[in-house]
Amino acid sequence: MNRPAPRLHSQPHDWAAIRAAYSLWHPRTGNRLRASIRPGIASILRWPVLRALALVFVLWGLTACGAPTLQASPNLRPDYQTVAPSPDGIGKVYLGREIAQTMGHQGAGWLDRPSRALQERPQAAIASLDLVPTDVVADIGAGTGYFARRIAPLVPQGKVLAVDIQPEMLAMLQQELEAKEIANVEPILGQIDSPNLPPNSIDLALMVDAYHEFAYPHEMMHGVVAALKPGGRVVLAEYRAENPMIMIKRLHKMSVAQVRREMAAVGLEWLKTDDSLPEQHLLFFQKQA
Repeated sequence: MNRPAPRLHSQPHDWAAIRAAYSLWHPRTGNRLRASIRPGIASILRWPVLRALALVFVLWGLTACGAPTLQASPNLRPDYQTVAPSPDGIGKVYLGREIAQTMGHQGAGWLDRPSRALQERPQAAIASLDLVPTDVVADIGAGTGYFARRIAPLVPQGKVLAVDIQPEMLAMLQQELEAKEIANVEPILGQIDSPNLPPNSIDLALMVDAYHEFAYPHEMMHGVVAALKPGGRVVLAEYRAENPMIMIKRLHKMSVAQVRREMAAVGLEWLKTDDSLPEQHLLFFQKQA
């Protein structure tokens, strides 16, 4: 079910100007009033009702353009604005989209739920990646490694770099790797604004239901693009925001238009959108060769 749109902060008032306007009509500054405006107007403003109307008119003039709007935060990039947080958002907006809250490691069981194979068809998603045995794949927001563990056998001469910002997720991933004796998956602890990947080191960056939670999407994607080899690809899987029947929280879904807008902002070229999965878009992008 869609939630109401977040309330936006109002444009800040120019309180100095308002105080100055107030001082013109306040009875205690009557002399100043008569000295600063025409006597005829001053005499009219002696009437209380007219004084109130005059103040309303001044305030309206100062706030006529003050419809609810996003406020730029001086401590953030110019691309970011702040709003009152939605129930599932962090109150930070990037290119018109409020960023979703990150799913904590406490919800890791949801990533490995048995129904995921039928609900999301992850094997079909992996098949669409057209991997070759030597590929180096970065699974950004890897969590417990649900996709990284399934991609690893397809890149025996390559490897999977499983990036997550939560050490607890990577600890669970490491347990799975040891239990299944998977040697070509390397857990990497990322930062909220960097994947911590070497430049020109990966052939593909995959983000499955993760990008919408990046607290610093612009910075994170700049790091991803820098890590891509020339001609390298980025693939995002995101639940379809265009479909209200998909029972996922509003901010944990993305539209094709929004994803394309945000990837274009970091210089990635759109290749195609694959909607063959039951509920998710697969969007393919490429770094210039």
